[in-house]
Amino acid sequence: MTRYALIGAAGYIAPRHLKAIRETGGTLDVAYDINDSVGIMDSHFPDAAFFTEFERFETDVHARRRREGIDYVAICSPNYLHKSHMAFALRAGAHAICEKPLVLDVSDLDDLAETEAETGKRINSILQLRLHPAILALKEKVAAAPADKTWEVDLGYFTSRGAWYHASWKGFEHKSGGIATNIGVHFYDMLSFIFGPNRENVVHHRAPDAAAGYLEFGNARVRWVLSINRDHLPAHTPEGQTTHRSITVDGEEIEFSGGFTDLHTASYHGILKGDGYGLDAVRPSIELVSHIRNAPIEPHKGERHPDIAKVIGA
Repeated sequence: MTRYALIGAAGYIAPRHLKAIRETGGTLDVAYDINDSVGIMDSHFPDAAFFTEFERFETDVHARRRREGIDYVAICSPNYLHKSHMAFALRAGAHAICEKPLVLDVSDLDDLAETEAETGKRINSILQLRLHPAILALKEKVAAAPADKTWEVDLGYFTSRGAWYHASWKGFEHKSGGIATNIGVHFYDMLSFIFGPNRENVVHHRAPDAAAGYLEFGNARVRWVLSINRDHLPAHTPEGQTTHRSITVDGEEIEFSGGFTDLHTASYHGILKGDGYGLDAVRPSIELVSHIRNAPIEPHKGERHPDIAKVIGA
């Protein structure tokens, strides 16, 4: 039986990891979070040890290492803690399974690669969009098209968040990486997964609540906009709806709102078979969001997303 530890047990995404551990036949031995609202654990692993102090959690993990061992540490902590928690996992003799964004800076990937080499343990990133049936179907469609075809893509993701967002760690760029990193990194990974390497990256707008820009990949031109401000919802959003997500490819909507329920479990299956996504797989998206975070604002360069007017006030 595969044994796990979990960091970030009270977080939003932790239940998907608990479900994946159980459904792949594993067991959770110990978990940690600074918050104690972790009753969801009772539905999956009621006998797991739990700590709110990292020092006690660390001591417990090392004690287990000397006994039955811990095979994997699942990491669902805030973005800025991912690197240190992955390094802890590897040095504790376990592989790491970490939520995205894996890290905030590209140089962190190089540091972690050294830690992998030192310990012989591996880091796995959760990139569940790569496993979504609609995304896989699109990838096949693109692969079957003429090599010189350029696809026209519009990505708009409006997901309303209240004032709590800006008061939490997510509202601080040095902790979350900003909007493009925190809520957009998996979209950028998906785009490079389908359309090849990023060749151009223009930022039209960057603010605490929204970002927009223009990207060119190997065979696609992408106009994108992301926002957590409900006032930015497009006019064509149905009344009462607080989220609007749309990806069109050559004018055709790609529907993938559903189908997410089992993607973490599928990710765990792949990791256990040795087919997880490691440091090299995430590098392109980390490079892309790092550029978005630091690039000059060039609102008139490249093509703009059709729903950008409300976001930039133009």
